[in-house]
Amino acid sequence: MAVVVNRTSKDKKVAAFFDVDNTLVRGATTILFGKVVFRDGTIKRRDIWRFAFEQMMFIRRGEKNNTLAHIKDRALSVTKGYSVIDLEPVLQTVYDSEIRPRLWPKTTAALKDHLAQGHEVWLITAAPLELAELIAKDLGATGALGTIVETKDGVLTGNLVGQPLHGQAKRKAAKKLAVERGISLSRSWAYSDSVNDLPLLTLVKNAVAVNPDKALTRYAEAANWDILRFKKRDLKRD
Repeated sequence: MAVVVNRTSKDKKVAAFFDVDNTLVRGATTILFGKVVFRDGTIKRRDIWRFAFEQMMFIRRGEKNNTLAHIKDRALSVTKGYSVIDLEPVLQTVYDSEIRPRLWPKTTAALKDHLAQGHEVWLITAAPLELAELIAKDLGATGALGTIVETKDGVLTGNLVGQPLHGQAKRKAAKKLAVERGISLSRSWAYSDSVNDLPLLTLVKNAVAVNPDKALTRYAEAANWDILRFKKRDLKRD
């Protein structure tokens, strides 16, 4: 007869979930991707000016449900026609030239501190999975969850598989991962800048608002959550 062992929350792992755009990285990674693709001649000058404007507004105002999906869908569309093999060096260039210099040092330090405590660390983002995995690998995180871009015969179609990993989709993905990995959500952490991530932030015991938008600031203050705020000058490293 099989013996069923019920694991208590203390027996389970602790995890920290990090949003990426404006939380771990200053700005939107998909827009930064568009910037590099423009330099390669894949998209037109008018598109990069639009990307640049949207990047500026994203930093200033944070995520807006009615605009963010449109921006990211268009940014993802520039991947159309890339082979998976050809995309790898492009993503590495995006990371080295645009993303790594924009990693917030204090958020990165928090991520490293969780790893030092033996916690699992997962990036969970609406950005493409390949970008999220590249960031996670460089930072030594456990892994990443991200939006999946469709491939057909080894070529990216520019379409998405399922819905973007955003809002309630993040909560659902984190719950599924917790079951698979034996994670105690009642002891875990989550970091985000956007009120749209409240489904994820309220799923765990310890929520941290990073560069929060106005709506998340009000919620975080009322809930007595930790709030981290950074300026562009904080990107400077010794």
